[in-house]
Amino acid sequence: MKLLAPPPGWTASADVIVVGSGIAGLTTALQCRTYGLSVLLVTKARVDEGSTKWAQGGIAAALGDGDSPQAHEKDTLVAGAGLCDVDAVRVLVTEGPEAVRKLIERGAIFDKEASGEIALTREGGHLRNRILHAGGDATGAEVSRALLAAVQNDPEIEVVEHALVLDALKNDIGEVCGVTLHVIGAGSRDGVGRGLARAVVLATGGLGQVFAQTTNPSVSTGDGVALALRAGAKVADVEFIQFHPTVLWLGENSEGQQPLISEAVRGEGAYLLNDKGERFMQAIHPLAELAPRDVVAISIMRVMNETGAHHVWLDVRHLAGFKERFPTIYASCISHGIDPLKDLIPVAPASHYASGGVRVDLNGRTSVNGLYACGETACSGVHGANRLASNSLLEGLVFSARIAADIAAHLPEKSDPVENASQAILLDPNVRHEIQVSMSRGAGVLRSADSLLKTSSDLTRIEDKKSTEPCVEAWETTNLFQLAQAILKAALIRQETRGSHWREDFPGTSDLWKKRIVQQLDQKGYWTSGYQEVGSK
Repeated sequence: MKLLAPPPGWTASADVIVVGSGIAGLTTALQCRTYGLSVLLVTKARVDEGSTKWAQGGIAAALGDGDSPQAHEKDTLVAGAGLCDVDAVRVLVTEGPEAVRKLIERGAIFDKEASGEIALTREGGHLRNRILHAGGDATGAEVSRALLAAVQNDPEIEVVEHALVLDALKNDIGEVCGVTLHVIGAGSRDGVGRGLARAVVLATGGLGQVFAQTTNPSVSTGDGVALALRAGAKVADVEFIQFHPTVLWLGENSEGQQPLISEAVRGEGAYLLNDKGERFMQAIHPLAELAPRDVVAISIMRVMNETGAHHVWLDVRHLAGFKERFPTIYASCISHGIDPLKDLIPVAPASHYASGGVRVDLNGRTSVNGLYACGETACSGVHGANRLASNSLLEGLVFSARIAADIAAHLPEKSDPVENASQAILLDPNVRHEIQVSMSRGAGVLRSADSLLKTSSDLTRIEDKKSTEPCVEAWETTNLFQLAQAILKAALIRQETRGSHWREDFPGTSDLWKKRIVQQLDQKGYWTSGYQEVGSK
């Protein structure tokens, strides 16, 4: 399949095209340069507007006294609820410390103790203090700053901003050799063009905008995963959408990106309270407020459902130094009329992170030659059914280095694309809101056959609302629609509760489902689904 779009009016080329400017994309670009490869870095808005800069918690790595990659591996496997690929997790935790040191060499500055050692904190699911943070709760912004500075100082990395990637280009033997993209703005490269390369790396981040409320920025419409689907690549684990349990509740009609209240706040000792002012997590999990995110999100939703409340409360009033430790969160609360030093903070779950994505091997290769995926766009197997807190930035660091090495070792000759004669699709941009509301209602934190089938019916009706006028809003809406289809299909197939996938009609976890659901989309728009044993590619 392909998006309905005008023919390309211009061409750019490089050895490698990297799509996305978060930690995965920027690090991949920099790592490719260490092998002497030229890079075209394509980013959807400004180069600093991806999800990375919004990351508050930090980066998990076994750097502290008494910690080890083995301990980090164990915590990751527990959070992943039986669906992690052990080999992928081992790569993550063993290569992670060195990847963090490389990030520090590139200029990232992390918070330190009075002794001069890097300050390490703890988040849900971790049994050791191993989270590096910067500016208290502005880790992502610092990481983004350091990597951007390195990229902008390299003349062999051409950055194309305000560019929405559309579809993959393939040569006559079906290998990816570039992408089509649409650049918004004046000059020689506005409108639809094509980028040609010997390898393409998708690092477009998340797909949180599939849902009505999310912590993701507005650019997070899953463009890379949707492109890969239309290119025939396999996707996996897409039913496992992590909902962050503590997002600032802004009212019944709020939509789009919502302010995140970092898990690190609970790591410092904040309490979750119901409307009666009672802590409820102590009776649910031994780690109470520091239970894995899926447990906390589900518990909050059940409290809300039982009481009819739209949110629960987060209490930080007893925490000394909250304003200094969490300046970004403090300022966000104040801007919405809440003084966290005096007031309870209203919070509710919102879509946060996609544990699944484009299925890749340990070197980031997808099932289509020439196409790689990294970071939240990819399903490397490290997250399983539920990502462990702060493993996401680490994944971007570790696997971007592997991708660059693999590209350098196996770089093919440049080839010319052939015409894509497959079926074109484009939906009316006005259906975006309908998709988001329906997905939040039926495929959100709590799911059942009834809720999923109702949403599936909604999507069938929405699919008839076609458009013949290509524009950014229509392309994004079409991407969201195809991602919603993939999530729904997998959520219906998986008849169990595991990790961040909760089926109210199948509340138990079954060994029969200790396998991943893999999906593909063919050129005519037909879906196929299959299974893959955990640990296999």
